[in-house]
Amino acid sequence: MARTTLPSGLRIVTEEVSTVRSATFGVWVNVGSRDETPSVAGASHFLEHLLFKGTTRRSAMQISSAIEAVGGEMNAFTGKEYTCFYARVIDTDLPLAVDVISDLITSSLVTAADVDAERNVVLEEIAMRDDDPSDLIHDLFLETYYGDTPLGRAILGTNESIKSMSRNSVFNYYKKRYRPEDIVVAVAGNIKHKKVVALVEEALSRDNFLDAPAANPNLRHAPAAKIPGIGRVGIIERKTEQAHLLLGVEGVERSDERRFALSILASALGGGMSSRLFQEIREKRGLAYSVYSYVQQFSGAGSLTFYAGCQPNKAEEVIKIIRDISMDIADNGLTQEEITRAKGAVSGSLVLSQEDTGSRMSRIGKSELVYGEVMSFDEILASIARVTPEEIQAIASALLPKPSTLAVVGPFKSGAKFEKVIG
Repeated sequence: MARTTLPSGLRIVTEEVSTVRSATFGVWVNVGSRDETPSVAGASHFLEHLLFKGTTRRSAMQISSAIEAVGGEMNAFTGKEYTCFYARVIDTDLPLAVDVISDLITSSLVTAADVDAERNVVLEEIAMRDDDPSDLIHDLFLETYYGDTPLGRAILGTNESIKSMSRNSVFNYYKKRYRPEDIVVAVAGNIKHKKVVALVEEALSRDNFLDAPAANPNLRHAPAAKIPGIGRVGIIERKTEQAHLLLGVEGVERSDERRFALSILASALGGGMSSRLFQEIREKRGLAYSVYSYVQQFSGAGSLTFYAGCQPNKAEEVIKIIRDISMDIADNGLTQEEITRAKGAVSGSLVLSQEDTGSRMSRIGKSELVYGEVMSFDEILASIARVTPEEIQAIASALLPKPSTLAVVGPFKSGAKFEKVIG
């Protein structure tokens, strides 16, 4: 891995993979829905759409056709704390990918006509999310857990905020947030670092983007977030065949050294078919088809969550099983076999996830943006291997007995019946 910081504060990180014929170019911007006020809720995601609508040099059609004409793929996504634009191409077409994506970052027009047209697209995306309970449940949990705070508000925004957002507010958001010191360029594939730096400097220099005063790269350091939703139940009534449940407890923030122990604990609890929750809820009792757990980590906050989809009349039983298993592990710990299996699962999935240049680009880009450094594979695997049973037991005892937050999408008018079982 190689790294260069330009005088403007923009960072460039690359990983050379000489055994492939592809390259993935990504631009990571240190802005997400967490940075929005209620009046512009959804602006980060709305802007992500709008940057593809046209620049001073290209129309929307020219932007998409440029990459598709060489067999490449191009897309973007928005999170709570960052936005990423990327293109994956044959290695010889890397200059094109750099040119097109950089054009979006430096020179997008964000016209009033485009804002009005894309507004309808985003509203359709919100409607699509609302029609999918297994998607909606995750936004409901965060809204319940974090409340009316930046972390609790949906990345997509609301119908009201999107309908009322003006062209000027979106364009000003773009110019304020897309600055060199808030950007990491990440490239992985059959590339050379020096060539990448030269391509990026040339492409991002348009419209004087890199002429900003010298600045230090921005890293997000947030104080401990408020979590008003601990012990609460969030309900969205839907006439669904299944009840969709998401039960969560407080986790750790992303720079906490215990995150490696927590990832092993989460894997043992619900990370696969051999996990405790899958075995008990699906294999032994046949109460659900989909059962899993995952960890979310932000700056200053985090959660450990458990999902299950089951018959509505089995919802209380499933929640009780999740709580009982959690308490058993908090009191008695995991077996050595479970720890060994979970460590192997976490390590193996990490290695296997890096089999393509897109995944490698994401790893180095996100790491540089949020941590200011990129741990090597060997360092990460060593950190996982070093976790002791005592450390896993300690974090299990510290987190699992805490009062839970529950989100439910299903045919329920009230969450009162669930309050007694969430702990």
